[in-house]
Amino acid sequence: MGTRDRIVAAAEQVINELGLARATTREIARAAGCSEALLYKHFSRKEDLFHAVLLERMPALTPAVARLSGQVGVATVAENLEEFARAAIAFYRRSLPLSAGLLAEASLLTGFRAMLAETGGGPHLPILLMGAYLREEQKIGRVDADADPDSAAALLLGACHHRSVLGSLVDLGPDDAVAPGLVATLIAGLAPR
Repeated sequence: MGTRDRIVAAAEQVINELGLARATTREIARAAGCSEALLYKHFSRKEDLFHAVLLERMPALTPAVARLSGQVGVATVAENLEEFARAAIAFYRRSLPLSAGLLAEASLLTGFRAMLAETGGGPHLPILLMGAYLREEQKIGRVDADADPDSAAALLLGACHHRSVLGSLVDLGPDDAVAPGLVATLIAGLAPR
């Protein structure tokens, strides 16, 4: 494992152990077995390091979105959305400590927003990409012509995020078991009439 990867892994560990607010570069460097100066050779600011943790150490939604976009006309829309919902719930569950910490600390949130503006990234992208998938399914008649793909995507991802928040507070049982119900309810409104 290279130095940069070691730093990102250490940052994830420190965030999980201490929370984002207490995850200082000093603590992260100590956990990575390096100096703060070396940490800053790889990451110009703390927000960049947290972004790397989010993108590289969490179960990413990007591969799930890529799989989803390749599934137009393949399997069923419900099966495709269930697979995506399971990935989304896992992503939101693992990223919750980091995202909650970012939202709780104004200076980190400001820096993170600036970084997202620079990179063009953001938490809205999976909704847009799922909406695009549903529009393609709509074109071939597997989604009702009057359905709103972007709203459907927002509803499903919102429900996945909500499940992860609730599941971190109380035991709701296995996360995998919820995807079929969420998708079945959504499909009832999306199915061609």
